[in-house]
Amino acid sequence: MATITDVARAAGVSVSTVSHVVNGTRHVNEATAALVKEAIKNLGFVPNAVARSLVRSSTDAVGIAISISTNYYFNDIVSSIERACAAIGQLVFLCDTQNDPATELKLVRELVQRRVDGVILAPSSDPENRAINYLKSSRMPFVLVDRLTVEDADGVCLDNEAAMETLIDHLASHGHRRIGLIAGEPGLRSTIERVRGYVGAMRKHGLEIDRSLMSEGNANSADARQSALEILSRADRPTAIASGNNLATIGVMRAVRDLGLRISEDLALIGFDDFDWADCFEPRLTVMAQPSEMIGMQAAEMLSRRIKSSTENVRQVRLPAKLVIRRSCGCGGH
Repeated sequence: MATITDVARAAGVSVSTVSHVVNGTRHVNEATAALVKEAIKNLGFVPNAVARSLVRSSTDAVGIAISISTNYYFNDIVSSIERACAAIGQLVFLCDTQNDPATELKLVRELVQRRVDGVILAPSSDPENRAINYLKSSRMPFVLVDRLTVEDADGVCLDNEAAMETLIDHLASHGHRRIGLIAGEPGLRSTIERVRGYVGAMRKHGLEIDRSLMSEGNANSADARQSALEILSRADRPTAIASGNNLATIGVMRAVRDLGLRISEDLALIGFDDFDWADCFEPRLTVMAQPSEMIGMQAAEMLSRRIKSSTENVRQVRLPAKLVIRRSCGCGGH
């Protein structure tokens, strides 16, 4: 295996010059750098990543701590982050927090101990924000995605309140007066904001806010199904339901099937996340599509800027969603 000394000898330069070319720690004139790069190529020299990180105080690696196994929606965000990081030569370490605060803290600690340059975190429902506080105390650059649980950290997510308000506006425009809500996982900032958007929109349209028609937290599709069964079994059941995420939508659809009801005919259904199969169901689902690719790209860009400068002003960005109208809401759709 070729060494840095072999490269220096082949290029006719000093070992320190090779190091500067490899690590970018000092300017080397183009002709000399070209000789070094040619020698590296001919000899098949592979720089030691650990040694480079010690020289440059950088590992060219970032960590993603996100609950990818419990929410399909995060797959697109992670893919977007990985593409953006790869474009600037950063390796990504992906950690599944499973939306569990203890697991989240453990994984974030391990990322910091492995000297990643920064972390992108979709925080869990930890009321103590332990992972975020650990990142702050470690002076580790980080960016929040999907859930802006603190105001003094960079982050990018959906404008959740406005998105939910748009969903309720659409149902109200069809004349629905009793609109139920099956929200997402309890305690998450995104769930709290979507519930707030539902309440605000109902008030705006002068509609009764019947708490018995609201399930404000469902950890998975099974919980959402049970909540929907209870709401839809009432004699005065709602004529429409808004769901807070893709798992809640699936849970509602299972409850509707169990009760022998028909979506769009007996019940209008509208929800979040334009997941891969949203237009494969019958009827096809009307959903609020989140800009997951843009969220991932902006998160990666924010983290890159934060790594380069710890003194920049905090930025928090909320992106608009897009209402994709199909048939489950009672429209003709596409």
